[in-house]
Amino acid sequence: MNAAAQAQAAREFAAKWKGRGYEKGESQKFWMELLHSVYGVENPADLLVFEQQVQLDHTSFIDVMIPTTHVMIEQKSLGKKLTDPIRQSDGTLLKPIEQARRYAAALPYSARPRWIVSCNFAQFLVYDMETPNAEPQEILLADLEREAYRLNFLIDAGDAHIQKEMEVSIQAGELVGRLYDALAKEYRDMSDPHSQKSLNILCVRLVFALYAEDAGLFGKHAMFHDYLRDVPLAYFRQTLIQLFRVLDTPTESRDPYLSDALAAFPYVNGGLFAEENIEIPQFTQEIVDVLLEDASAGFDWSAISPTIFGAVFESTLNPATRRAGGMHYTSIENIHKVIDPLFLDALRDELAAAKALKTETARRRALLAFQDKLAAGRYFDPAAGSGNFLTETYISLRRLENEVLHELYGQEIVLGGLDNPIKVNIGQFYGIEINDFAVTVARTALWIAESQMMKETESIVHIALDFLPLRTYDNIHEGNALRMDWRAILPPTDAVRVMGNPPFVGKKEQSKEQKKDLLAVFENRRGIGNLDYVCAWYQKAARYCHGTAVLGAFVSTNSITQGEQAPVLWNVLSEDLQPIFAYPTFVWSSETRASERAHVHCVIIGFGAKCLDVKEKALYQNGTMHPVQNISPYLTDAPMVIIQSRVDSICSGAPEMMYGSMPIDDGYFTLSDDDVAAIKKERADNAKFIRPYIGGAELIRNSKKWCLWLIGASPKELKASRLIWERIDSVRQFRLSSGREQTKKLADSPTLFGEIRQPDTDMLVIPKVSSERRRYIPIGFVHPSTIVSGSALIIPNADYYTFGVLMSNVHNAWMRLVAGRLEMRYQYSKNIVYNNFPWCTPTDEQRAAIEGTAQGILDARARYPESSLADLYDDVTMPPDLREAHRANDRAVMRAYGFSTKLTESACVAELMKRYEELVQRGIEEKK
Repeated sequence: MNAAAQAQAAREFAAKWKGRGYEKGESQKFWMELLHSVYGVENPADLLVFEQQVQLDHTSFIDVMIPTTHVMIEQKSLGKKLTDPIRQSDGTLLKPIEQARRYAAALPYSARPRWIVSCNFAQFLVYDMETPNAEPQEILLADLEREAYRLNFLIDAGDAHIQKEMEVSIQAGELVGRLYDALAKEYRDMSDPHSQKSLNILCVRLVFALYAEDAGLFGKHAMFHDYLRDVPLAYFRQTLIQLFRVLDTPTESRDPYLSDALAAFPYVNGGLFAEENIEIPQFTQEIVDVLLEDASAGFDWSAISPTIFGAVFESTLNPATRRAGGMHYTSIENIHKVIDPLFLDALRDELAAAKALKTETARRRALLAFQDKLAAGRYFDPAAGSGNFLTETYISLRRLENEVLHELYGQEIVLGGLDNPIKVNIGQFYGIEINDFAVTVARTALWIAESQMMKETESIVHIALDFLPLRTYDNIHEGNALRMDWRAILPPTDAVRVMGNPPFVGKKEQSKEQKKDLLAVFENRRGIGNLDYVCAWYQKAARYCHGTAVLGAFVSTNSITQGEQAPVLWNVLSEDLQPIFAYPTFVWSSETRASERAHVHCVIIGFGAKCLDVKEKALYQNGTMHPVQNISPYLTDAPMVIIQSRVDSICSGAPEMMYGSMPIDDGYFTLSDDDVAAIKKERADNAKFIRPYIGGAELIRNSKKWCLWLIGASPKELKASRLIWERIDSVRQFRLSSGREQTKKLADSPTLFGEIRQPDTDMLVIPKVSSERRRYIPIGFVHPSTIVSGSALIIPNADYYTFGVLMSNVHNAWMRLVAGRLEMRYQYSKNIVYNNFPWCTPTDEQRAAIEGTAQGILDARARYPESSLADLYDDVTMPPDLREAHRANDRAVMRAYGFSTKLTESACVAELMKRYEELVQRGIEEKK
């Protein structure tokens, strides 16, 4: 179904269902008709599952499931508000999304939905469970005619062709792994770099030969296999070496006395089989069997995806080497999240406009001009890896070119006189990669892609095109991209697009050399040492793009847009760069086998020079593009406001927050239950030195730990306990052995925690790390008799008003925007989150209301003494009365801020950002 037909069907469907819809009687009919008439599903009953049972504490029924696309639908009657709580059969009050999440949690993990849709016949709210706390996307039935594409996920289970290519490519990678391992055993010393490089080159040559015989590049199917099949084992190595030499020798320069079988092989060129004095070991029968029976006769290499296979092939490297380099694989789907908005969408639109021209002459002229434009582009990946971005870009451009050729020649029978019509070539693709093997793989992947696309062109123009010999291009450079001049490799012009997936290495995982790279790129500016390694590529790109129309986009870990890294990075980048499109945090997996799959929390940032006049930018969320005027460092629809780290609150009079106490003890002050029992048994009076001891995890889980707290203990008391004295001495020895001078000084007071901040009043305790699946960070009041560790933050002498504001959706929305992350878990910080939070100035009545709703939260918690905060704040098991207490508190806080209680989270954050900017400006003016 084309777009026009779908729009017409959607208009008719919306008109038919306008003003009607009863949950129990018409849900099935509604969804069956929607999928059939609007989305062209022939038999929607094969996709839809109605009233699937789910076992809670009672049997419940899920309204609609679409298992193939991992969609759950919670249907309500027309007029029911999808954002309001509805009383359930067990008496609880739940919003439709909360009801659906409870169902989802009860399903087997593999059956849980990626998408949850709540619907009332007039409105669809779409929740993406990869970002469970994000706002839903709203689609109205009345707008379905123009927005039907936003529900495509209902039926889109992924491109089956891509899935097949991926499966074949992973199987190919597994064959390469077996071949690699079998060959490696025959090398005398695999620790020798020359042997390692030789094995890598040998594998690349064998893979190309296997692909070439299946793709018909050698002229005859199974030619490589048949030539080697009957060679005696003792002569196999020498025969293979001879074949490599022939493949590297032009036909006119070959020995005229070669056997016919050997002379039939074409000249390959491209340096792939060039003599490099590589080391080739003797072949065993195991190697020959894997090569000829499994990899050659038993597998069809012509069906691999060079984009995916390049990455899979590269995985034959030592996994430890990959981890050290921070390399990850990017799926085809996620490559297109980068290249589509960067340049491919605009090219597709331009091609569609050319094809739509009515006049034959004008249309032909536009198509030829468009083909020239495709051939003029230059594409640069400065962290090329195995070349998957470059390869997928090449394939995408060639497919566009093939569309052009189909329009120009596809209806004609070409009898002759047509030269090679292809203008896009792999010489347009540039890269830098530090690993020599990856460079070879990238070049080979591009050659394979070129071969595959040439076959597609041949089927369009109906003439034979010569693929061999290969053209030699040296545009993928081996070296350290952070130490190289990008402009010397590819001068920046308007036609250049920069893209890629630079290494993901956190600040703590960086080697000394990587840290030097990072500092050098940023010219040792303050705070740079705390940045992730990927940030250096952004800074190099900023310098490369400066003053040009070059555009670029990188995949990155989401850490660079959160917490303490965001202000450090964007204070520098914003001097030269501006974001032009972005994908906020999403999860992607590598294309390796499932057991080794890497799950990474990523963002994509498209960028251009600050001097560019970009009138409309784009934010992509839940598969939908949202035009915006600005993109903030936190990838929200907001100006380039940078939240700076500050030691004091931006709001005068805000309660002071501090870290808990730090023992600096190597664990000797921390006690288990058995330790406590032994110390008490040794001497009854020792009990007064034992205190409950909690950090953020203990607060949330209500788990118990203990510590020695020896403030005020006399030397006589300490010497009376051998167990306590031994721990004190161990603390002293640990501190003396430290390489840090400050820690050594603490050896003078080994009876005390290294940093003591324990108040003598009740305190609010805030975990530094909390699950992203919680709507609210669980915080609580703690008595001063409990010692709080440095894994939590405290506010001494806090009141109910402070508790109410910090527990509110206003504060939690702010936290979600600016906090750092550990994977996806919230990492709360004093200097970024709390000290920049814009507090409101409530009236006495508003303050009293918040104090009351805060007490309501504590009262609701107290009704479940056996439940931990982890239990209480699980979105599935959260008690209804606690949920309602939080809603009341949210409303009270929003009224104190002057916000509508219907304000969305993004709108709330936008208002808080405005207040933050006002507070910053006020502070600047006060200093003048």
